[in-house]
This record gives sequence, C-alpha cells and structure tokens, in this order.
Amino acid sequence: MLYKGYFFAVDLGATSGRTILGSLIDGKLEQEELTRFPNNLIETGGHFYWDIYALYFEMIRGLKEVARRGVTLTSIGVDTWGVDFVFIGDDGAILRNPVAYRDPHTFGKMEEYFEKVIDKETVYHITGIQLMNFNSLFQFYAMQQDGNTAMCQAQKILFLPDALSWMLTGEAVCEYTIASTSQMLDPRTGDLDERLIRSVGLTREHFGKMVSPGTQIGVLTEEVQKMTGLGPIPVIAVAGHDTGSAVAAVPARDAHFAYLSSGTWSLMGIETKDAIINDMSYERNFTNEGGVEGMTRFLKNICGMWLYERCRKEWSEEVRQLSHPELQGSAMQVEAFRSIINPDDKAFANPSSMIEAIQTYCRKSKQAVPETPAEICRCIFDSLALRYRQVFGWLKDFADFDLNVLHVIGGGSLNKYLTQFTADACGVEVLAGPQECTAIGNIMLQAKASGVVADIWEMRRIIANSVDMIPYHPTGDQATWDAAYERYLEILKMSE
Repeated sequence: MLYKGYFFAVDLGATSGRTILGSLIDGKLEQEELTRFPNNLIETGGHFYWDIYALYFEMIRGLKEVARRGVTLTSIGVDTWGVDFVFIGDDGAILRNPVAYRDPHTFGKMEEYFEKVIDKETVYHITGIQLMNFNSLFQFYAMQQDGNTAMCQAQKILFLPDALSWMLTGEAVCEYTIASTSQMLDPRTGDLDERLIRSVGLTREHFGKMVSPGTQIGVLTEEVQKMTGLGPIPVIAVAGHDTGSAVAAVPARDAHFAYLSSGTWSLMGIETKDAIINDMSYERNFTNEGGVEGMTRFLKNICGMWLYERCRKEWSEEVRQLSHPELQGSAMQVEAFRSIINPDDKAFANPSSMIEAIQTYCRKSKQAVPETPAEICRCIFDSLALRYRQVFGWLKDFADFDLNVLHVIGGGSLNKYLTQFTADACGVEVLAGPQECTAIGNIMLQAKASGVVADIWEMRRIIANSVDMIPYHPTGDQATWDAAYERYLEILKMSE
C-alpha cells in the first residue's frame, strides 16, 4: 500500500471533543477515533467558563495513545468552535479559564455598544460578520465595562484553537478563520481592524501574528515531548474554526453547492471568492468568515440541534434511554406543523428550561403547545427545516451561480428525518455525510500542509472517494411545505 503519513486531529465542539488519527493510503482517507470526552460548561461566580486545562489534558491523553501505539506522526492540528479566547499574562501563564460564549454577561451589551461606541451598520460593514451578542467584540466590551481583571492584565489574547496550539508549542499565532468569527476582522485587509480593537481598550499587539490555514505554528515543546513520549512533531494551524475545517471537507463535485454544517449549531452557506457585504447581507444578517485558499464562507448561523440536545437532558431517564432514531422516529407519528417556532429567537439562546421556553413561545403565538417528547421533537425538526428553507432561498439570491445541491455534513447528517425534511422544504437534492467532516477537514489540511495533496479540490476528491454520502430528494409534497412556510413567516412576524 502507498502510505502517505499519519495526522493527529484535535476536534473540539461546544459539548464534546475527540482526538482522531488519520492516514492517507492508496488515495483514500482512513481515520480512527482515539479518544472522546465531554466538554463541560463550568458555572461559578455568576459566569460560565470552559475548562482549558481539561481540554489540554485530553489532547495530551490522545497524544500518549499515539506514542503507545508507536505511530510516527507527520503533524498535529487543533480546531474548536468560534469567538472564545484566552488571556495570557506577562509571565506566560493563563490568567483565567475562558468565559464561554453562552455566558449571559453579553446580554444587552451589543445594543449598548452600538449606542455608545460604534453604530451597528458601521460594525457590520467593516467586518461583514453576523451580529450576535456573543461575538468576541461584544464579549470584550462586556468585560471592559465590568473591569475584568484578566483582560486588564493580559499581555496576549489567543482565540481558543490558537491557545491550545500555544500550550503545545509555546508559539502564539492568530489563525485567520478563527479570527474571522470575532467581529473584529476586516476581510478586505485580511487583518484585525484597529478601530474596533481600540474601541474595547485593546491593541493589535495583544493578538498573535495572522496566519493562514496550513501554516506551521511550531513543534511540540520539550515539556510536551517528555509527557507524551513523542518527538518534535509539527503543529499546523488548520482552519482553527471548526466550521472552516468542516466546509473544507465538503465532498463537492464543483463550486455549485451550498452546505449545511449540522450540529449544535446549523451553519448554512456558500463559498465565494470575495466577501459579500452590502445592504441586503446586512439586513438579513449574514456572515463572511474566513475559508481555505483565500475563499470566504458566506453563511448564516442557525440555532441547530442545541434545541434537541437541551430538551433531551430534561426528559425522564426512560426517555433518555431511547436511542436517537427511536426518539426521533416517535416524532414522525405526530401531526406535522402542529407547532412551529423560530429556532433563532433569543428565548432559545440558553434558557434554564428549553422545554418550557418552547412551550411558552407556542403559547404566546397562539399555537398548540407541545407536551410530549415526540411533539417537542417534531416541533423542533419542522421548525429547523422551515428556517433552512428561508436561509437557502436567501443564499440563492446572493449567489452568482446556480445552487444544484445542498451538502449536509456533521452529526446532524445522521438524522434521516430532518435531512428528508430539509430536502422537501428547500426543494433541492441533499447529500448527507460525512458525519465527522470537521475532523476530516482538519486532517486533510494537515496533509495539504505536508505536500501530500495539492489543493482543496484534490482534498475533496479524496474525501468523496473515502466516504459514503446518502442522497435525499424532495418527495413532491411541495404544496404542504409551501403552506407550512407561509404559516412559519406569519409566526415570525407575531414574535417580533
């Protein structure tokens, strides 16, 4: 067999993380999950934090397993969710666990920032980033207003994947795709905007050198080498934003596609050569995030399986013991479109009870109130599919090319009911898979950095040859979906 190297991917999501060993053999990608672990929010002192040390521990544990197996690694890459960051002090130590983006300290701060600092339209037209209260800019503003000690004392500020790579190498960088989620990067210049940085009391020097996906950050420190039993393995800045890595791994045949990265969040978008920043993108609150090889990921963030995951935690032990297909299958026995919500309503951001939040929304909008797990699941899936239709229609307005197929990637691609609903709602062929697209993109970008593959389209050809994609086609019941969509739009107006 023609062997072309082993690559170690650290893939961290907002609820769980994993380490994966990938290799390229005979033109196909093979991967094995080495470890999987929870990523728990820590609530203390009135705030929610991520445990950066626990995540570091899990990276080391995965690397120790590689050493135990005697595998020779070509490189290592880390990807995480966006916007969150770590403060580093003068002595090179982490000053505090990073505050989580779901912390309520930003509630109302975005609006206050627009009123007192820089107006909403100016911020959007500088960054082209979807305006959401938890974006890094508004987190920094909230901390500045609160006199956050860690922020005041920080010498360096590293976005989360860069912070974890720094813990492995001792080298501080600012990777482009993760920086683009901050609401502080100007896609025209490719760097953080000085005016926005200064507006929250920071300087460009607080942040690392801007690097593109595929750049070598450094090698494992002697300390990490000693702990793991490995040598000076290179650490690569992959697309540090997990969606950036995921989109790089979409097994598309050509550029005429849209993608839906389906997980805790649903991210629906297209790839474009240049950022799309205009009055319509501002009005519809679309985002322009950094991609691979100079491309822009033009997309919209949609609250995804977060709704389902939170409800599942609240249900009885008996319900939680059901498999996902069993629970989701029961929802198919419930009347369609009985209850519809706007998945992106602020009521669902981080309520103490997601079930109660959904029921309250339906009650206020004078709909049938879902009571059983099956009814709540059906409400969530119907509503997500209708939201996808709305955003997909907007994407067709923005794209200067035909959208012939929608690729659904990530864990949500395994939900056959929601995926079929998406095909029906959007009226387009849907190709589902792969599930672990983020880790695949991470691995393939390392392979590109090592010279094993030439460009993103060769990456995508290899991925397409390595994974199974399940096709879904509209069932033809278009009139029913059209009627449901009109009702969805009416409900949105009622809740505004």
